[in-house]
Amino acid sequence: MTKTVGRVLLSPFFRLITGGVDNLPQESAFILLPKHQRWEDIPLLGLATPRPLYYVAKSELFTNPLSKWFLVSLGGIPLNRQRPLESRHSLKSLVSLLREGEGAVVFPEGTYYVNKMGPGHVGMIRLILSRVAPPFIPVGLSYSRKGFRTVVRINYGKPVHPVQGMSPRELLDHMMKQIEELSGIGSRKASTE
Repeated sequence: MTKTVGRVLLSPFFRLITGGVDNLPQESAFILLPKHQRWEDIPLLGLATPRPLYYVAKSELFTNPLSKWFLVSLGGIPLNRQRPLESRHSLKSLVSLLREGEGAVVFPEGTYYVNKMGPGHVGMIRLILSRVAPPFIPVGLSYSRKGFRTVVRINYGKPVHPVQGMSPRELLDHMMKQIEELSGIGSRKASTE
């Protein structure tokens, strides 16, 4: 239902072009790590990805009843970045979903960085890897204007399976480079905690 509504509302304004969809697992859990360009990334990723997704989003987005309804209907999972202990229930839900074979989205930049790479934040990667080890899939997003519509390119990279001895920081740094390439962006800042 949500995909249908999203398609009806967004298709007059956006045209999706996807690449690498065959890199998505058919039945097992995975984490998408997409470039974060703008708020439309969330519903557009949901439309482009053939499987249902759950999104980790900052808790401030859940304070307004309308935006809370919208985010929850899209599979939003609130995260309080200032007080992570308040997010224990949400984090347990995320881990349970991954153990059940679901797909989740974590924006490693944490906020929008239009046409440039922001710093990657390792906290969620570290937390996920301390409990489960799903494949991580880099996702490039880019927007370009064509007449009245915006063309959105969503490129799914090859899954990266965490290996023993690879730290969350090393995994994130590798993924940020892949996200940059898949998004067609030239310069990248170093990742941060």
